[in-house]
Amino acid sequence: VQLQASGGGLVQAGGSLRLSCVASGRTFSRYDLGWFRQAPGKEREFVGGISAGGASTYYADSVKGRFTISRDNAKDTAYLQMNSLKPEDTAVYFCAAGGWGSGSRYYPSTYTYWGQGTQVTVSS
Repeated sequence: VQLQASGGGLVQAGGSLRLSCVASGRTFSRYDLGWFRQAPGKEREFVGGISAGGASTYYADSVKGRFTISRDNAKDTAYLQMNSLKPEDTAVYFCAAGGWGSGSRYYPSTYTYWGQGTQVTVSS
């Protein structure tokens, strides 16, 4: 499956952005999906994830209550709604698809397919 992330940009602290991840090629609805981010000089970290059918979502403690993940399998699209953004949320954000049965949802190695990333910059 090919993934295309978009929606990043520059926003002031306290603002909101919605990222989209559009899939093509294989059956999107078969895959669990994760959002990750990577800031300069730091490792890629788990932001949140949603199960293949959309029934279950998981979030990193750092974004819980501020970010919401959803998906529309009929549109082969997943979303990351980010509210109350902070400067420390600045990073390149990636969507990734895979099977949580093959490993921990929190680890990048669990995911087989990755989007190209979209830059999110939060100014103070």
